[in-house]
Amino acid sequence: MELSVSPPKQENNQQFFRVLEALKQASQHLQTNNSSNSSAIKALLELENESNSLLFDDPQLSTLSAHLTTLKTLIQSLHKSLALRKLFLRHDISKVCAKIESEIQSWIDREIIETLTRSIQVQKNCGDEYLIDIIDRFKDRISLGFDRELQHLVLKSKVFEELGSMLCDSRFSKGVRERSAFAIAELIQFNKDVFVGKVLMSRTIRALIALSSLSSLKVLSLLIKLIKSPLVDEIECNGQIPKILSLLSYKDGAICLSAMDCVLEIGYFGRKEVIEVMINEGLIEKLVDLERKESVKVLREPLMSCVGRFAVQVEVGEGLRQREKREVKQEILKRVRVASVSDAEFAFIAAEVLWGSSP
Repeated sequence: MELSVSPPKQENNQQFFRVLEALKQASQHLQTNNSSNSSAIKALLELENESNSLLFDDPQLSTLSAHLTTLKTLIQSLHKSLALRKLFLRHDISKVCAKIESEIQSWIDREIIETLTRSIQVQKNCGDEYLIDIIDRFKDRISLGFDRELQHLVLKSKVFEELGSMLCDSRFSKGVRERSAFAIAELIQFNKDVFVGKVLMSRTIRALIALSSLSSLKVLSLLIKLIKSPLVDEIECNGQIPKILSLLSYKDGAICLSAMDCVLEIGYFGRKEVIEVMINEGLIEKLVDLERKESVKVLREPLMSCVGRFAVQVEVGEGLRQREKREVKQEILKRVRVASVSDAEFAFIAAEVLWGSSP
């Protein structure tokens, strides 16, 4: 099979990454099975033959080129050596292949990030499928865990800012914007210390709420869980609480559920001022009405105890002192009584608030 390792264009992007992944897998295979006749050896030696091409004029690939040359020399020595010497050579081959694997991964990382930023900047020439594919490649890569060199690439290329601009730009399709949101959430999990501040200072949260899709609300709920009180404070400060609560009245029951997840997370991490805003904006009345609605019959089980679930989240949450929790519970009960259409309804919901319901 002839290898092609030219930098990717849109039309051969997927093939290019498949080739690099295959080469990385070959180097992994050789760390445990370095038979001189294996297809993995042949694939890497074929790549070594490229080292005289313009490809390896790239100084970023000079280390990989050197490792491949070393591998070729070791393989040639392996053919000429006696059994004991071969044992040592195979150990050396394994070590070189580990270095090759690392260099190929760095190459893949650079190409993913460069392709992503380039694609965002020339979005008019890129279809949705292409953009989604490269965003997903980036998200899958950072989901593998923290890597200092990868973080350096991400910060240097301003990938977070590019993803944020895509999320906020209505010229992109809903699917592309949602994928960007998931990639942003993955960056927070990649390194909270670095990327949380970027979320708080950007328009990310406003864009997620404005998008108001199942995926954007799922990302919002995840971000609240990851960033906790600082993000809840930011949501309240920017006046976004009423917009989230308005989604509880959405005709689509699935959107109601996703909005409810956000409300529960805010209830868990919110300070007294935030909880008061939610209650004053009619949260309890909306939840009572939501429990009563026949239109959410299919989703009855997760919604039927939503007042009690919210009360439990506040009770076990991190945002309030014990005295404040008692005061909030009393206020919830007071509003439930006003919103209830019968004594029986009030008694049922009050029991959930007082004795708890599974959040």
